[in-house]
Amino acid sequence: MKLIFEKSASGRKCSILPKCDVETVELPKELRREVKPALPEMSETDISRHYTELNHRVHGVNCGFYPLGSCTMKYNPRIDEEMAALPGFTAIHPLAPKHTTEGCREVLDTIRKYLCEVTGMADMTFQPSAGAHGEFTGVLLIKQYHDSRGDTKRKKIIVPDSAHGTNPATAAMCGYDVVNIASAPNGCVDLEALKAVLGDDTAGLMLTNPNTVGIFDENILEITRLVHEAGGLCYYDGANLNAVMGVVRPGDMGFDCIHMNLHKTFATPHGGGGPGAGAVGCKDFLAKFLPHSAMMEGEGHIQVRGFAGNFLVVVKALTYIMTLGREGIPEAAKNAVLNANYLMRRIQGTFEPAFDRICMHEFVLDLSGFKKETGVTALDVAKSLIDYGMHPPTMYFPMIVHEALMLEPTETESKDTLDWAAEVYRKLYELGHTDPEYMHGAPHNAQIGRPDEVKAARNPIVRYTRA
Repeated sequence: MKLIFEKSASGRKCSILPKCDVETVELPKELRREVKPALPEMSETDISRHYTELNHRVHGVNCGFYPLGSCTMKYNPRIDEEMAALPGFTAIHPLAPKHTTEGCREVLDTIRKYLCEVTGMADMTFQPSAGAHGEFTGVLLIKQYHDSRGDTKRKKIIVPDSAHGTNPATAAMCGYDVVNIASAPNGCVDLEALKAVLGDDTAGLMLTNPNTVGIFDENILEITRLVHEAGGLCYYDGANLNAVMGVVRPGDMGFDCIHMNLHKTFATPHGGGGPGAGAVGCKDFLAKFLPHSAMMEGEGHIQVRGFAGNFLVVVKALTYIMTLGREGIPEAAKNAVLNANYLMRRIQGTFEPAFDRICMHEFVLDLSGFKKETGVTALDVAKSLIDYGMHPPTMYFPMIVHEALMLEPTETESKDTLDWAAEVYRKLYELGHTDPEYMHGAPHNAQIGRPDEVKAARNPIVRYTRA
């Protein structure tokens, strides 16, 4: 497929803007470009076909099954989009006079109350742009807390070895030393390993529960108690909140602050580079350190992003919450858990789960035995799924499971879809034993086969250069 710049033809254009009906004003010469921007020149038909062609090359939740583990790729109700498109939200300016932004401020205040109830927190900010940004903000709260008390010896953040890669990166960016602790054989935190690293230099613990292998840690109250006794704080990575929302609250588990991926858990568009929303909540004693937008009370506090964050994403999340309500939120979580356990058991007997126990919203398959038998890797299986119109699951994560495939079906998939997916996995299991070479070359029916991913990562071409 050609780039839009390669399709450009000199002199070709389309009229999509009405004739200007107000006086035009020229910018001063010193503010004007000396050279016109090199924009593509295309007709309206060409533009429409170009983006339609791009659309046909993209796999989204609206195209087919998308069980991308740890990402919660659920279907996004259209009503969320409709509410976010209301002119009262789209036409507002963040610096507009306070009396003209009452509706927007009510949105932020309402969802703040709802999410504090869901998480067991006392206050919330919506400034962070997405999950990793929310992590950064949450750990900064911990840092502010210790610094405000003059407790500057606390230099270490504890992170389990199964954590999301953003956790240690966030801790390091905030100036902390990262201490990894090993997982126990059951996939949960090893309590003895945790006790061994706790001390008066512990600033906090970063953890998600259920954890990255999809297991709810039955020792969670003991874990947070141990960290608190050592003088540290507990940060909850909200990536897996979809499994427990409305059922159990991170605040009741002993966590002091949390970020939520509103663009995942609360059904706003996820993927494609954004926009996201990484709302951060905290207990009362941390609330004074929260960044707040100019629209909300708390004006003058430190900010981690301009204005009110990705406000329209917050509108979509509020719509989702109000649509489901108090009964619907926990029902969605329970259905997500049900779907994951059903699919895991339907697949079992071919590919095996890494931890053969009840999971939460996601589970991990361990293909190391399959690879030893057939020479077919987790990557080969993932690429083969594309030929069946299914998006591959998360590959090789978490790293504590070799040849890992992590599946998260979410609550919005039907039993029919899960049965079909299990049948596809069964066929690939058999194919791996009968024709492994065919799987080594997959996908065979996609528009793009297997790109050189190492080269793409090390030598990315992210900018078009005209000849």
